Amino acid sequence: MSSVNKVVLAYSGGLDTSVIVKWLQEEYNCEVVTFTADIGQGEEVEPARAKAEALGVKEIYIDDLREEYARDFVFPMFRANTIYEGEYLLGTSIARPLIAKRLIEIANETGANTISHGATGKGNDQVRFELGAYALKPGIKVIAPWREWDLNSRDKLMEYCEKHNIPVEMKRGKKSPFSMDANLLHISYEGGNLEDPWSEAEDDMWRWTVSPEEAPDEALYMTIRYEKGDIVAIDGEDMSAATVIEYLNKVAGAHGVGRLDIVENRYVGMKSRGCYETPAGTVMMKAHRAIESITLDREVAHMKDELMPKYAKLIYNGYWWAPERLMLQAAIDQTQDVVNGDVRIKLYKGSVSVVGRQSADSLFDANIATFDDDGGAYNQADAEGFIKLNALRLRIAANKGRDIL
Repeated sequence: MSSVNKVVLAYSGGLDTSVIVKWLQEEYNCEVVTFTADIGQGEEVEPARAKAEALGVKEIYIDDLREEYARDFVFPMFRANTIYEGEYLLGTSIARPLIAKRLIEIANETGANTISHGATGKGNDQVRFELGAYALKPGIKVIAPWREWDLNSRDKLMEYCEKHNIPVEMKRGKKSPFSMDANLLHISYEGGNLEDPWSEAEDDMWRWTVSPEEAPDEALYMTIRYEKGDIVAIDGEDMSAATVIEYLNKVAGAHGVGRLDIVENRYVGMKSRGCYETPAGTVMMKAHRAIESITLDREVAHMKDELMPKYAKLIYNGYWWAPERLMLQAAIDQTQDVVNGDVRIKLYKGSVSVVGRQSADSLFDANIATFDDDGGAYNQADAEGFIKLNALRLRIAANKGRDIL
């Protein structure tokens, strides 16, 4: 404990991290620096300053990271069409490497030799924070209170607050039974009745999306413009990366787009049921695949699809800063030079449909693809030799009497 001189804590201002501030001060007899990130969670982060000051914190960092998060983390991930276990758009996973990066930057700025976080010992976030921190600063010390203390219930945390005069904001009204985590890309729900994978999520749980049944009866069309694999404009209006996500969340959420209910495999070994709202991400995934469908070479597109599950697993498990993720990113980004153009999207009662795509870099040749007379652009007789060559090994095996039935 004596080797800890100063700790940078990822601080939300909530119950858990407020207790952690005092606990670190007492257990480690050290100075605590708090870091609060605005990554688009939809809540005011400035009140965390007064809470930290009340706990005796002298160095307080409150950073607006929304643009950096969207530009340098979310957009690169979507260039790969990243999806974990066939469904999850990695809204929590992709936020963690940015927080780890900023924790290390602040540790360097303040001379702290330790960082701390409020992630529990059961989840993925502890792995993500710490793998990122060690990759960026190998000698950093990490304190994870949930792996050390015995304050393993809300009642015990409240007792600790009362004993140490820690102000707790008592919110009025009905408390949500769910553990929720939000950022610019998504909001997640765990706990409560969701711990039974047979139990349907109640409709009043969802915060960002209307029920598809209650969505407007009229479809909404929009045109999304891409440059080098990233969205740069919607319906002719130029937008920054963060603004794109904010806009799509609002519009797609109003049309019931983006709800997900899954059971996923956590890196620590357990299965976990969670519900997610990712309106913008759902649209972005569909639109990006659409613009790639006309601009990417067939084998490049197929290889990207083969690499993607590995890339998704790296992000989910916390290896954003690992050399293999950087290698894959370089390969993915190289493919995006030609991913330019427009995609027309239709939103209707929870669904996202692609209804048009165009690009100056398109490889789609209507003269070849047409069912009408192509004027000799494609010689259909060539297909006979192509088929026979590809069938050669099958015919040889059959002639040898190898029974496949």
